[in-house]
Amino acid sequence: MAALALDVDAVRARFSALADGWARFDGPGGTQTPDSVIDAVAAYLRESNANLGGPFEASVRSDALVAEARLAAAGYLGCAPEEIVFGQNMTTLNFALSRTVGRELRAGDEVLATKLDHDGNVAPWLELARDLGLRVQLVELNDDSTLDLDDLTSKLSDRTRVVAFPLASNALGTLVDGRRVSELAHEAGALAWADAVHFAPHAPVDVAALGVDVLVCSPYKFFGPHLGVAFGRAEVLERWRPYKVRPASDEPVGSRFETGTLAHELLAGFVAAVDYVADVGWDPIRSQERALGEQFLAGLPDGLRLHGLAGIDGRVATFAVTHPGLTPDAVASRLAEQKVAVWAGDYYAVEVMERLGLPDGAVRVGMVHYNSADEVDRLLDALRAL
Repeated sequence: MAALALDVDAVRARFSALADGWARFDGPGGTQTPDSVIDAVAAYLRESNANLGGPFEASVRSDALVAEARLAAAGYLGCAPEEIVFGQNMTTLNFALSRTVGRELRAGDEVLATKLDHDGNVAPWLELARDLGLRVQLVELNDDSTLDLDDLTSKLSDRTRVVAFPLASNALGTLVDGRRVSELAHEAGALAWADAVHFAPHAPVDVAALGVDVLVCSPYKFFGPHLGVAFGRAEVLERWRPYKVRPASDEPVGSRFETGTLAHELLAGFVAAVDYVADVGWDPIRSQERALGEQFLAGLPDGLRLHGLAGIDGRVATFAVTHPGLTPDAVASRLAEQKVAVWAGDYYAVEVMERLGLPDGAVRVGMVHYNSADEVDRLLDALRAL
């Protein structure tokens, strides 16, 4: 059965930010938010702004909101509400959770990350290794930018404690077989630790199907406010001793890893973002992004080099390209003059760019479902004009 077509005009009408004339291919750095998310944030601040645990109405509403946000996150990630941890962003959560698991680690233990990772899933382990005398190894890439599972297998040992990996590359769009990586990690007795930041706007996340122990993501990459969300398997979270203030509750178990008062207004926006994605539907979202990606690849001007997979299969619609005579910064600036937004640099994909031999990084074009075919034509025309 063919996927349902997306009514792009109707979707775009839900985003006031998309009426400014810009063609926005900057989604990998943070998507735009629908008006419903903005309204939810404002409504909370107008009507329910209070801390938790009080007997008065605004506090009771805030208690209910936090519970609702855990339910929304659990539905989005496919886990139980008590397995949800909220924080400032993925990187901050990852530093906090990695420090927590560090209490179980000893000098000589090993962590595997990958050369496909955002540095938010590499640097926390490097810093922990400095403190504890751990060993961090990076799993290699194949020439087509896919993760080298043979190299992963060869680097696993009885000292491996964590295998950290992305579900999708934020630089190249390459997908990773998270289920297989988790299986290999567990066979070695290690935790499977997934970064879903770049994957989460493009396809549904199911932590049970993936078999991961920890998964981190950032709602501002999937049409929500600036916030971080993590999943931790209940048995793992219950085993860890958290860094927390003494009066803070131990239940639900995920809340033990949330330090201080949560940004309740952002949780309200997060719930609205999850509702928005559910309303649009994953099948139309994926169908639209695939069509846009195919359009971009078919029209990519000669002379521009595409890095990573040559086709649309095995990837999300995120592309890294370089120009033979202009730096990525120069290309991005020239496109911005045409009101076309793209990113230039390494976008914290440090190991990817080193592996590709791109000291200046690349131009990153990221498509989400609210982009239109007309915008892709504008982008291609602007690239040809270079």
